[in-house]
Amino acid sequence: MIRNIITYPNPRLFLESKPVENFDEQLHILLDDMYETMIANKGVGLAAIQVDVPIRALLVDIGDEEGEQKEDKQTLLEIVNPVITPLDDERISCNEGCLSIPGFYEDVMRYKNIQLNYQDRFGNKKTLNAHDFLAVAIQHEVDHLDGHLFIEKLSFLKRQKFDKEFKKKTKKSK
Repeated sequence: MIRNIITYPNPRLFLESKPVENFDEQLHILLDDMYETMIANKGVGLAAIQVDVPIRALLVDIGDEEGEQKEDKQTLLEIVNPVITPLDDERISCNEGCLSIPGFYEDVMRYKNIQLNYQDRFGNKKTLNAHDFLAVAIQHEVDHLDGHLFIEKLSFLKRQKFDKEFKKKTKKSK
């Protein structure tokens, strides 16, 4: 089932998500729904809070080497209770967008190399070393679980630009 994505400035986007304790059918349905929602909205990641469920669960699917997402979910990562550790201080700039802030894209600095400890949908513990765009996508989604949006990482001038564009867009839609 495709769920509604809550959008900025909804205050629920700024909630800190709670750890997942029950790895049950309800979680599996949520993850399946999140996948359908992410694909329908042409996203590469989605945090549970974006569909108004404040738990520490997220999806990332950056696709294969060509960026193609697989219909059989081969490239999908289901990440529950994530903990990120930077592997070094190297950072990269990546042009980010967000399904909760449609139509706005900006460059953000993120760690290039991370280690991710997490659980899968069944509660099994996993570790993943992620680099480049995959590392960026994971960090972006984990920020959601911590109640943060990528626009908070923008410089003062870029944030002013965003605020101005957002107000203009909001006025047009009224």
